[in-house]
Amino acid sequence: MTSVEKQDFTLRISQANPTQMVVILYEMLLCYVRDGKAALEREAESELKAAVRRARGCLGELMNSLNLQYEPAPALLGLYGFCIRRLAAAESGKKVLPLEEIERVIIPLKDAYGQIAGQNSAGPVMGNSQTVYAGLTYGRNSLTENMTDQGANRGMYV
Repeated sequence: MTSVEKQDFTLRISQANPTQMVVILYEMLLCYVRDGKAALEREAESELKAAVRRARGCLGELMNSLNLQYEPAPALLGLYGFCIRRLAAAESGKKVLPLEEIERVIIPLKDAYGQIAGQNSAGPVMGNSQTVYAGLTYGRNSLTENMTDQGANRGMYV
């Protein structure tokens, strides 16, 4: 994941409602899977391990957010378990196929949650976070982000 992607995810997380958070976690998982595939192509074992560890973290967050009393949570739990097993297979066998299988499972889920994310009228998950305004500046094609309330609590309640 590039530093620009990290900044983008950080900004989106601070403003996301619960459904958008799931979409963001799926996107982060797919970024880490992509990083794992790139590490396999370069035969960079340490990078592969780091990508797999981070992808497992995303899956762990997705699993922990499930309320198993309602459908389709049990089915999603099974899919996430499958993805964790495929991550282990990719790491131990150093093969791309298990990572591609994860993409085939996660991309339709991300798309489905993306379609319903706009229907969720809940507010942002993070309370008291900074409001970010983005717009073009006077510079040539440059984008700047301005944050309001820079000194007030920095997203934390004290």
